[in-house]
Amino acid sequence: MKNLVLLSDITSKMDPTDYIGFTFFVGCMAMMAASAFFFLSLSQFDKKWRTSVLVSGLITFIAAVHYFYMRDYWAANMESPTFFRYVDWILTVPLMCVEFYLILKVAGAKPSLMWKMIGLSVVMLVTGYFGEAVYPASAALWGGISGLAYFVIVYEIWIGGAKKLAVAAGGEILKAHKILCWFVLVGWAIYPLGYMLGTDGWYSSILGSGSVDVVYNIADAINKIGFGLVIYALAVKKQDAIA
Repeated sequence: MKNLVLLSDITSKMDPTDYIGFTFFVGCMAMMAASAFFFLSLSQFDKKWRTSVLVSGLITFIAAVHYFYMRDYWAANMESPTFFRYVDWILTVPLMCVEFYLILKVAGAKPSLMWKMIGLSVVMLVTGYFGEAVYPASAALWGGISGLAYFVIVYEIWIGGAKKLAVAAGGEILKAHKILCWFVLVGWAIYPLGYMLGTDGWYSSILGSGSVDVVYNIADAINKIGFGLVIYALAVKKQDAIA
């Protein structure tokens, strides 16, 4: 009851022109709606594709829970919820990498690909958190390591082993893989930009500084829900082909 009262008190004080707070609320509801959609659709798929759709639901569900906390943190403190955002990412981004492995299993993808992608994503996020929240004086160094891990992921899915498996699979698998690759290349690119805007380094004189919470929130919703919808569409097409 105390928490409900506190939440009511916080939301009643929110400025109607607080667009950042608005995107936190919208992001939370969008992620919850997407989770319900993915979970309720599981029964229509066979075991092969059910896991992929389930992972999509877990990604948006985890994000929805964290957005619930992030929106309240923002409303109470009017500052970026960096800690909660990185906790969200450290759970959801590796799961997004798992999706590549799951759809490429039909082409012979090995678990080593999955663990490689997970490892790179964890390095990317942990070093990013170190630079943004733990060692801000060395933000450029930690950001460089994080960026390197990101570009290795991009290489792997666009040119490396994952791309070769997608080409071997062909058809709808290749099409879905390409769309997911664009999500990583374009959709994820906002995160290093936000990192540079929120920390001090050689790039500050070029980009300046500022908050990109609105863009983060919109990008999170598009990337996570979009990832899931691509997987869902692929699963539907594959299921229809069997029927």
